[in-house]
Amino acid sequence: MTQVLAQICRHPIKGHGRETLASVRLLAGACMPWDRHWAVAHNAAKLVDGWNRCANFARGAKAPALMAITSDFDEALGLVTLRHPEAGEIAFRPDDAADLPRFLDWVRPLNPADRAQPMAIVTAGRGMTDNPVESVSILSLASLADLSAKMGTDLSVDRFRGNLWIEGATPWAEFGWIGQRLCIGEAVFEITERITRCSATTVDPKTGRVSAPTLAALEENYGHQDFGVYAVVVESGQISVGDEWRLA
Repeated sequence: MTQVLAQICRHPIKGHGRETLASVRLLAGACMPWDRHWAVAHNAAKLVDGWNRCANFARGAKAPALMAITSDFDEALGLVTLRHPEAGEIAFRPDDAADLPRFLDWVRPLNPADRAQPMAIVTAGRGMTDNPVESVSILSLASLADLSAKMGTDLSVDRFRGNLWIEGATPWAEFGWIGQRLCIGEAVFEITERITRCSATTVDPKTGRVSAPTLAALEENYGHQDFGVYAVVVESGQISVGDEWRLA
């Protein structure tokens, strides 16, 4: 099977929407541009300057309905459009304080009433990824197919909120790439660590409802709850869907 990049995905607001891209230019030492650029802090957050841990933010692990949001981001206008099957559509500028009340009114019903409630949109000037190191997540369609077969259901890539999906690897081969370099298009990555998953992956991204015991299935079939790997961009470059990938 040809070894190609199958999908590029970014999430401009952490935990609130996803969009696919045809191509993107990556910079050495940086997250994917505009991926998790903003995050929605809740009223129990204990924020520090710069990057903050995911526990400070509204996200699918605590508010499953958020997983059904899709998004579009107009970089020129700084305008994010979010869509949800029940909440409908909203377009706003995350950096515009005047737009915040309207966004909070839209998103609040998607958060459980007994949980901390969304309060503010924050940014760190870098991706507010779960990993404190500026990184990109790389996931394998072969591993997804293997897990899907074990569970007897077709799992969507959107459950895992990854950046780059590759095809052509053997299932779970990516776990053996830690410390190695991977080339995609013009960019070069160093694979750094496995990604341990949370309960957001149990949610159907079409409905925002819990539908599949992914964590239990990972533990039962493989003895861990990991899926995908983090990678650091070590050489800048343009990547596009369809580019071939190879281990350096």
